[in-house]
Amino acid sequence: MSLVKYTAKRNFEVTPEPKAVLKKNSATLSFVVQRHKASHLHYDLRLEMDGVLKSWAVPKGPSMNPGDKRLAMMVEDHPFSYKDFKGVIPEGYGAGIVEIWDNGKYTDIDSSGKDAENKLKDGLHSGSLKFILAGKKLRGEFALVKLKGKQENAWLLIKHKDEFAVSQPYDSEKETAKTSPINKWLATNKQPEKKIFYQPSKGSREKLVNFIKPMLAKETANAFEDKDWLFEIKWDGYRAISEIKDGSVLLYSRNGNSFVNDYPIVVKELKKIKHDAILDGEIVLLNEEGKSDFQKLQQYEDNTQYPLCYYVFDLLWLNGNSTYELPLIERKKLLKKLLPKNAVIKYSEHIIERGKELFAAAKQNDLEGIMAKKADSLYHPGVRTGDWLKIKYHKRQEVIIAGFTQPTGSRKYFGALVLALPDGDKLKYIGHTGSGFTDTDLKKIYGLLKPLIQKKSPFDKVVKTNAAVTWVKPTLIGEIKFTEWTTDNKMRHPIFVGLRDNKTVTEINMASIKKGKPQIQQPIAEEKPNSTIKSFGKVKVTTTNLNKIYFADKAITKGMVIDYYQQVADYILPYLKDRPQSLKRNPNGILDKGFYHKDAGDAAPAWVKSIEIYSDSAKKEIDYIICNNRQTLAYLNNLGCIELNPWSSRIKSLDKADYLIIDLDPAEKNTFEQVIKTALAFKVILDKAGADCYCKTSGATGLHIFLPMGKKYLYEQVKDFAHLLCTMVNEQLPEFTSLERNLQKRGNNKIYLDYLQNRRGQTIASVYSLRPNPGATVSMPLLWKEVKAGLKPSVFTIETVIPRIKKMGDVFSGVLGKGIDIKKCLYNLNETI
Repeated sequence: MSLVKYTAKRNFEVTPEPKAVLKKNSATLSFVVQRHKASHLHYDLRLEMDGVLKSWAVPKGPSMNPGDKRLAMMVEDHPFSYKDFKGVIPEGYGAGIVEIWDNGKYTDIDSSGKDAENKLKDGLHSGSLKFILAGKKLRGEFALVKLKGKQENAWLLIKHKDEFAVSQPYDSEKETAKTSPINKWLATNKQPEKKIFYQPSKGSREKLVNFIKPMLAKETANAFEDKDWLFEIKWDGYRAISEIKDGSVLLYSRNGNSFVNDYPIVVKELKKIKHDAILDGEIVLLNEEGKSDFQKLQQYEDNTQYPLCYYVFDLLWLNGNSTYELPLIERKKLLKKLLPKNAVIKYSEHIIERGKELFAAAKQNDLEGIMAKKADSLYHPGVRTGDWLKIKYHKRQEVIIAGFTQPTGSRKYFGALVLALPDGDKLKYIGHTGSGFTDTDLKKIYGLLKPLIQKKSPFDKVVKTNAAVTWVKPTLIGEIKFTEWTTDNKMRHPIFVGLRDNKTVTEINMASIKKGKPQIQQPIAEEKPNSTIKSFGKVKVTTTNLNKIYFADKAITKGMVIDYYQQVADYILPYLKDRPQSLKRNPNGILDKGFYHKDAGDAAPAWVKSIEIYSDSAKKEIDYIICNNRQTLAYLNNLGCIELNPWSSRIKSLDKADYLIIDLDPAEKNTFEQVIKTALAFKVILDKAGADCYCKTSGATGLHIFLPMGKKYLYEQVKDFAHLLCTMVNEQLPEFTSLERNLQKRGNNKIYLDYLQNRRGQTIASVYSLRPNPGATVSMPLLWKEVKAGLKPSVFTIETVIPRIKKMGDVFSGVLGKGIDIKKCLYNLNETI
């Protein structure tokens, strides 16, 4: 095996670690467990195989208790000679102390000699290693099992039940000599113990006695591109750590102030997470434009009509294992799998390398800015590090409130706030602001300032203001947005954003003012055309906001979505033609919940075809848009229609469906392998019935099965036949399928066989339609030979499907064909009408 990664990460002129040399094959195999004190203490398990040491980082250390399942992250191969290495690694990759915790020989659980190594290599490849260790501490049978459905490097290290196993709790640290080099170092370099899962103090705003301080970022001026960095949206809210254990939740600020009673909806949704975990994220409130609004968040009790979200971007602890020492990209992969689909608890997406593009989108959408993080960065609680950077679009500054002026006119409480920043051990006056306050702000801030009133100015120099000032003790922190710093270090056009009661005066600095001159940190982003006019013969369609990010994880813009649909127009339009469209609009991208829009309304251009259809549920006529051509397709995409949802029937025969649909909709605990098994069960039954059938991915987690009907049957007849098919499959697979629509009654481990899609007016994402999900997935037609174990719907994306379509053509076209004979199918199935 290659040792290229091992070599690339090390400078052998300064590190005492052995150089990369492959070992010749031998009759016996060795193992070593090394205890490594780097930024965090962890253990490394290394197994000899193919002339190198296959290596796993085990954060909590191995265990002799079969009940323990220890997370083991596979890392790069190490040279065989590394089994004897112990000592100090200097600054650089893996800096710290290494000692040998255990070592000895090992072999496959069923074989010996060369056969053992071959068997172990097969196990490594298949994701299931079973072996016997003969060490001083670790003895007997063990297994390394790769976590399916997780990111590719995650394994579990498990002790088998044998004569060496123990039943009592096993702590690797207690099996380490107190005189070990690392323990001697720890004894002379003691650090405060970081406890996990503390009991909350009483009262919603009281501070916890012990808490985890989040890792912090340094500020930089300009966006950049680097394949070793990932980039996220910078949310404008409250940084919050959440600790989840045994169904109880702590939620607190960066300074340990409890949020439990402030945001009970977040706590309620966190309790739904089925694992013990510690999360790092940002609590935000989304305003009417779908943007995080810090001012409304501060007055949440008056703004509960707006969505409250907890955007989670890091994982610090999982099921008893610290993840501090995993690379950030690995932590985020675990985090994404951990978080359930939820309207409140959301995974904060990222993109790799393309920081400038994401920043341009943040600027276009008037967001606060972006975060840049090294993809391999470890988590350092309470440390501000250059591994994480914040790149702001809006110039904002946290300030100290030093006083206030009297109100004038109809305003109550106060007129303006006098603002200051620390300058050494003194305060520097930076201006005043009377803008940005709501009536609620004025009353609340005045109530906080009144007890702080003092006669003496907190400034050592006379401050010139336009009105008399009431001075206050400088302890209250506010946040201000402004246009620029003046030459004498005053804020130009300052506007109040909100209070920052999650920070203290000692945390406020003059980072944006250096050497007496303003350092205007205005990021520079590459500008791209933001609107264009597309010509379709005599029809011209204006497309706007083309740089707006629709899929943050891949930096896919609105313009790219419009271009995609034009590329697949010849393939998707036959499935849209003459069908009423139920418009699902996400004008702010997938981070926006979006809304449904059925009525064309007066805003639709005259060339957009539509048809009025009476809706029983709405009790009125609805003017449905009909998408028959490229220009209408571009118009719909420009409205924010990321996905397209047509009826199953056409306007000339609205009561008769062109096809039957069965939607295989998995629940949270279903695997996609079960979805595949269910689809194949339908295929067997339909083959017996003599019915043509076609399969496509949903673009999310399920599959759709279509049968051509050829406008021969009413919706009710089609629905009844679909119901029969679903009943037959459910009888075959009762353990993980159900016809129960209600999720609470069905349970979270059964696939819903949805036959009710076959009702007049029901819609489902069209074949070749994008879906508003992370990854920009597409609802893609499949050949039945592709519906088998290993199928991954996530591979069909806006970036991958065009070459496939051009190569394979439209493999779904039979859906629009002659149609099956239901009576004949029932006869073949030995059924009667």
